[in-house]
Amino acid sequence: MKKRMKKQIRAAGMLLFIIYMVALIYLLFFAESYGRAAGLEEYRYNLIPLREIRRYLRYPKILGTYAVLTNLVGNVIGFLPLGAILPVLKGSMRRFWKVALLSFEFSALIEVTQLITKVGCFDVDDIILNTLGGMLGYGVFAVCNRLRRKIYG
Repeated sequence: MKKRMKKQIRAAGMLLFIIYMVALIYLLFFAESYGRAAGLEEYRYNLIPLREIRRYLRYPKILGTYAVLTNLVGNVIGFLPLGAILPVLKGSMRRFWKVALLSFEFSALIEVTQLITKVGCFDVDDIILNTLGGMLGYGVFAVCNRLRRKIYG
């Protein structure tokens, strides 16, 4: 019974992970309204850590609630599923530092792809926020895993 349950959980996790990856790629590279620098004639990027985060925290009324939430909260929430689902799919990913490192690497890959393709804007702060999201996602996994162990032994 336990083996069957584990297989079902992994299958559901894989399906959720595939849906998550498709949605993430769509939002980052194809969605018209999310993270696009419409109307800009030159490509922008940020290489200074915490620069954009500080700007969004300092000027929320000027930038608008939608922009602040999309940038700060959206980047964190966007990587929560990565940190929560990876340990379910792969037993070797059940270490916090591994999930944090993979979140960082995947986010950096996305940002470099945005820089090369000039879709979206390369922002080192996005890497920081995405990595934080992956780490928080791992926290969700860890809490759920402890609860599961208490209930099912």
